Amino acid sequence: MTQSPITEPQILNPEQLEKEEDADYFDYFFDEPGSEPGKLNIEPDAKPSRIVLIDYDQSHAIRKVDVTPNALTPYLGTNTISWMDVQGLGSERVLKQIGEISKLHPLLLEDVVNVPQRPKVEDYNEQLVLIVQMVRPNANEEGFESEQVSFVLGTRYLLTFQEEEIEDCFDIVRERIRANQGKVRQEKADYLMYLLLDSIIDGYFPVLEDYGDRIEDIEDELAMDPNTNQLKEIYVIRRELLALRRAIWPLRNVTNMLVRGESSLISSEAQIYFRDCYDHVIQILDIVETYRELASSLMDAYLSSMSNKMNEVMQVLTVVSTIFIPLTFIAGVYGMNFEYMPELHTRWGYIACLGLMTAIAGGLILFFWRRGWFEPFARPKLPLSKKD
Repeated sequence: MTQSPITEPQILNPEQLEKEEDADYFDYFFDEPGSEPGKLNIEPDAKPSRIVLIDYDQSHAIRKVDVTPNALTPYLGTNTISWMDVQGLGSERVLKQIGEISKLHPLLLEDVVNVPQRPKVEDYNEQLVLIVQMVRPNANEEGFESEQVSFVLGTRYLLTFQEEEIEDCFDIVRERIRANQGKVRQEKADYLMYLLLDSIIDGYFPVLEDYGDRIEDIEDELAMDPNTNQLKEIYVIRRELLALRRAIWPLRNVTNMLVRGESSLISSEAQIYFRDCYDHVIQILDIVETYRELASSLMDAYLSSMSNKMNEVMQVLTVVSTIFIPLTFIAGVYGMNFEYMPELHTRWGYIACLGLMTAIAGGLILFFWRRGWFEPFARPKLPLSKKD
């Protein structure tokens, strides 16, 4: 275990994780029938658990990396505020030790480890448990990455559990503690939980902004050149927005319970700050619902665009057929094998027939041109999106 004054936050490069296209973002965990209550199900690819401790008050702040579970005991009953961040849920022994030292209920530890869980808040008298889903834009492709974050709030400490050891959205909070910015070092642990929860909620806005741009681009493409690739993209967007809704919808009730102050661990001053989280959740829900409606309307726009494209094809066939109908009639009349047809024995009959057919075709073409039937063929190809 190493100890040093808190320094600049260390940002780790995110690992590139392969995902199957048909994998669900939030396929919530469920116990098998007859399983033992409190059983921990460690994922095979879960990262080893790593504990980072930040202890602070108004006069000082220290940061300890790779802390052992037993070393956390003195910080559970001090007058300072202790933030114990557990990164990675792959070490069952470490997690059970943390549970014993922190006196976590077995069912509480089960919800923390067996991910993902539905966002919720539960009061265990001396501890308040909060489970949320943290999202961030996918660095290498469209969509987003998700991770469960669990909070265990005590009187003077805050335990957080993260699935990964990669970059999170808490660096700005760590920097505030290190530099003594704002009022974080003057407040209690419930204010620290508010800052972390607010960072998670604000992380939804960049993800939603990306979806807004994608929907706008698809609308432009559908108006100009609809194809099946756009149909697949519409289905992907609708599915991902549904996953976002599943993550943020329960958070409305969670933040509402924090605002009402049903737990003794949430002070009246912190309730006002959690009201800001509640407002942001409502705003995110409105944006998600709006984008879901737009994504649904994109399907109608796709069908309408395909119908318009089919109409243009039918218009071409109609013009060609209309021009050749009288020509076919003339050719059919003079192609009959009757012996007594006066025009067949005329010296200039063949030339006159061709001229008549040319005049009829030219007249029909002029008629259609004046009616504007050739405008779709002369329409210029516009850019598909603003990015082009």
